[in-house]
Amino acid sequence: MLYVVPTPVGNLEDITMRALRILREVDLILAEDTRTSSVLLKHYDIHTPLRSHHKFNEHETSEKEADSILSGKNVALISDAGTPGISDPGFMLVRACVEKGVEVQCLPGATAFVPALVDSGLPCDRFYFEGFLPQKKGRQTRMQQLSQQAHTMIIYESPFRLVKTLEQLSEYLGADRKASVSREISKVHEDTQRGTLMELVEHYKEVPPKGEIVIIVAGKDS
Repeated sequence: MLYVVPTPVGNLEDITMRALRILREVDLILAEDTRTSSVLLKHYDIHTPLRSHHKFNEHETSEKEADSILSGKNVALISDAGTPGISDPGFMLVRACVEKGVEVQCLPGATAFVPALVDSGLPCDRFYFEGFLPQKKGRQTRMQQLSQQAHTMIIYESPFRLVKTLEQLSEYLGADRKASVSREISKVHEDTQRGTLMELVEHYKEVPPKGEIVIIVAGKDS
């Protein structure tokens, strides 16, 4: 069986007892970055063998890993933080397993956008997950499409591109569109700033952001 196991996005205590049990019991853990995952495993005294499975090798290794599971192994897939497959490696391996008849179980658990969405104060009964925007090709077209999105939008971004992205969103969606920026979720310096897109631009020009970023933007006319 393949177990898809969410891991903490910040505080190491944000992991379920079931997830810890499975990480101890499986034959192998596939990790996005074995160095990052080793910190979590060491914290919980887990000694299961680790092997890399990341965006640079998943195209070549997913079929092989699925065959290995089909031969009788139990394997857990984890990413650096959060739920594998959500803007992280995982989809290709899950698809390969499904196609080969391998049972897949995805455990419930941490993902960065849920606390950011709820904490934003914007409507969260319906929402649109964009993830990372295109960095170059297709970025302008995507911004134009998002300007017509009626539901609250979720966008992942790096701290180095945050101001630029907020400026572009302000240009295409309107400077007065309400939004929030959450960073370092579940960590010591967790912070959420709320306001209009232009207010957020001005804030982060004065206070350079650090850490993982989730942008929440109000839908059109919401």
